[in-house]
Amino acid sequence: MSAQSLPRGVASVHMLPAGHHDGPWDSIVVPDGTRERLLGTALVAMMHGRRLAALPAPPSGLIVLAGPPGTGKTTLGRGLAQAAALAVAARGATTFLEIDPHAMPSEMLGESQRNVTRLLRDIVPELAASRPHVVVLIDEVESFAVRRDLASFETNPVDVQRATDAVLAGLDHLAAAVPGAVVVTTTNFVSAVDEAFLSRADLVVELALPDAAARARIVAAALTDLAVVWPELKDLAADGALHDELAARTEGWDGRRLRKLPLAVIGADPALARDPARLAPAELLEAASSS
Repeated sequence: MSAQSLPRGVASVHMLPAGHHDGPWDSIVVPDGTRERLLGTALVAMMHGRRLAALPAPPSGLIVLAGPPGTGKTTLGRGLAQAAALAVAARGATTFLEIDPHAMPSEMLGESQRNVTRLLRDIVPELAASRPHVVVLIDEVESFAVRRDLASFETNPVDVQRATDAVLAGLDHLAAAVPGAVVVTTTNFVSAVDEAFLSRADLVVELALPDAAARARIVAAALTDLAVVWPELKDLAADGALHDELAARTEGWDGRRLRKLPLAVIGADPALARDPARLAPAELLEAASSS
């Protein structure tokens, strides 16, 4: 389905598992046990959601990934979709939908609410109907699930409050209409997300900026990736002391910035850009100290 023909609010639709979605799940650096908790929570909903639907408190399939920008929330969400799809592949393929919440708000009174309602009550179930499993990824969910007790009617349109109501009702409808659907959401500001939304989640994972050990692992992974392209960089990729020193100089950096460090150094020097195999430890250390 082309981007032009997608319904409003749907950024992309994929069938999983798919080879081009491999990689992020294993490469992203997260605390021990995080992947297992995410995958287990998703599989409970996907494999047993219909059987558990009659329980007083059935699984909602809602997972919230919270944390500062650059901590890998979206990458982790996409990786989870692929990992879950692989785990249930014997039962059939998975439809993976990515939602753009910024397409929902409208200046017309009541239109934001109608957009959200259509998306969760009609569009997602319709797109999910062709396959036995569905995973939905919604980035920056705080943009349309605003915490209502902090939203002033003087400073926030009533339409925003109604849209939050519509999100909650839509999630409830989706869980009932498509038992086993998994909805993965990300937020940079968990305190801005409505409490009723968070209470519906099966799992809330808060990701922090990487500590020194994680920073060293991320830098090592970035250099290892480059060494695949330029084998001359294998020594840098294997230099644990260098990775530790870079970690010590990059306190407060997020994972995205750390992964981009080697390429940023290469891109800062035209001669090095022509021949990245010449990248040296001193150049990495200088960049980490001066940023």
